[in-house]
Amino acid sequence: MPTVQEIRQASADGEPLTMLTAYDAPTAGIVDAAGIDVILVGDSMGNAVLGYDSTLPVTMEEVASHTGAVARATEDALVVADMPFLSYGTTDGEGVENAGRLIKEAGANAVKIESGPHTVGLTERLVDLGIPVMAHLGLTPQRLNEVGGYTRQGTTEDEAREIRELARRHEEAGAFSLVIEHVPDDLAAEVTADLDVPVIGIGAGPETDGQVLVLTDVIGLSESTPPFAEEFGDVRGEIADAVAAYRDAVEGGEFP
Repeated sequence: MPTVQEIRQASADGEPLTMLTAYDAPTAGIVDAAGIDVILVGDSMGNAVLGYDSTLPVTMEEVASHTGAVARATEDALVVADMPFLSYGTTDGEGVENAGRLIKEAGANAVKIESGPHTVGLTERLVDLGIPVMAHLGLTPQRLNEVGGYTRQGTTEDEAREIRELARRHEEAGAFSLVIEHVPDDLAAEVTADLDVPVIGIGAGPETDGQVLVLTDVIGLSESTPPFAEEFGDVRGEIADAVAAYRDAVEGGEFP
């Protein structure tokens, strides 16, 4: 199991970091065996596997349960658990308790926080307590109702300046890495050049230190994928074919 320092060192050595989501033991085992560096137990589970319309309904109990399943099946990748909506930001004490639960009880190696001015102090406090933090800037889906949808961020000079400043502040607070999502390529490149910690992009162009995507998009299981994602397989079609073949075999008396 790599440490956050080993992830930082690999990036410093020029190795592109690979990161994928996983939400259960079987897929986590496959992702881990493939040599992916970081597995994110994302609150994207809300859209991807739990049937919600957004990430907002995802609970601490759901994240903790799925994180435990992923951690038990993972030997080599760094497991990062998402802090779901309102599990932090109300009081620092509650944020510390919830982050600690994901590390101590669920087995995560680090937590990811959708970041803003309000999370700088929490990041510093968690790091002081020995809880590694991955910050997340740009499009932060937990602010869906505020920003009006899954829209590209950092497109104005003021927005870009704020993202660059927040990235620096979270690095100074001790974050070991940063996810930057759905921003212009040149802004992501500037943030990557500004920081010493690795910057992992999603919909942020090729000039970051690594890439992250949602597993169900990568394997072709999602009904629809965002414009910046890519399908590398057709698992949805394979499952449909297998289920149909099973149905036909039972109805035709060929199985068992």
